[in-house]
Amino acid sequence: MDSAALADVARDLLRTAPGEFVADRTTRQRAVRTDDRELAAAIGKLRKPTPAAWIVDLLASENALDDAVDLGPALRQAQASADPQQIATLRKQRSQVVAALADAGAARAEAAGHPPTPAVLEQVRATIEAGMAGPHAGAAIRSGLLLRPLESVGFEDVDLTDALAVPDAVPDAWSGSDAPPIPITAGRRGARRSRDSGPAQDAPDEPDARKSPAADEDQRDPAAERRSAREAEAAARRASRDADAALDQAESALEDVEDRRTELHRRRRDLERQLSALDHERADLDVEAERLGQERDDAEAASDRAREALVVARRHRRGGS
Repeated sequence: MDSAALADVARDLLRTAPGEFVADRTTRQRAVRTDDRELAAAIGKLRKPTPAAWIVDLLASENALDDAVDLGPALRQAQASADPQQIATLRKQRSQVVAALADAGAARAEAAGHPPTPAVLEQVRATIEAGMAGPHAGAAIRSGLLLRPLESVGFEDVDLTDALAVPDAVPDAWSGSDAPPIPITAGRRGARRSRDSGPAQDAPDEPDARKSPAADEDQRDPAAERRSAREAEAAARRASRDADAALDQAESALEDVEDRRTELHRRRRDLERQLSALDHERADLDVEAERLGQERDDAEAASDRAREALVVARRHRRGGS
């Protein structure tokens, strides 16, 4: 099957208003079913994007995400060179770009009749930031084939599992640059190293029984606490993403059922109209049969009278002779 052809259809569908997705998908599927049944089957399996992914796809269709993604390499280079001033400048620029894009996406969604909630806009911002965190994620959000929001967590690669409608059509999302993703959330490795390498590390450990509450407070690991907080946040986001996916599947299934019910209702109306037409036709035939029956009875009576007249005439003729 031609992945490019499927991707073209998918991009068109993913830009449609969420409430029209299922109907448009069915229309596109039927349009190609005669010529390419394999493509039609693949179109039928396309999933509706989440609200945040839909907005990102709207922005991608206008190439509005290019500047944001192109800012990613500079951010990663600044992080690698540990230049605090450059990092601060680029992060400020990133915040401005992301905010402007989120506002633009919200305006487009509202114009389409689906104004986004604050939670959806937060997912839009997180997805755009994730697109800056690594080249693969950048290719994903620019593809116009996004199905769900993305997130960047620490030094981990952005998870693109089930994120694209046609993964084969976006090879750069899987086999692009090998540059590692750079965290775009707060975190200064240089500062952390300076804290971890302080004099307290060289002090001998005291037995646990001699440690005071103040010592326990001093020996807490801020970096570990931040990692734990990030992991908790990532788990919460994954749970939210799974819940959104389940909701999307439920809504899609419900829409499919509604479409089938509408189709059955239409067929029922057609059959009822046909049945009504047949009833009228049968009534007309009953009237016609009754009329023809009366004509037959009249003709039969006329025939009887004619025979009787013939008999009488024959008798007169014999008597006269």
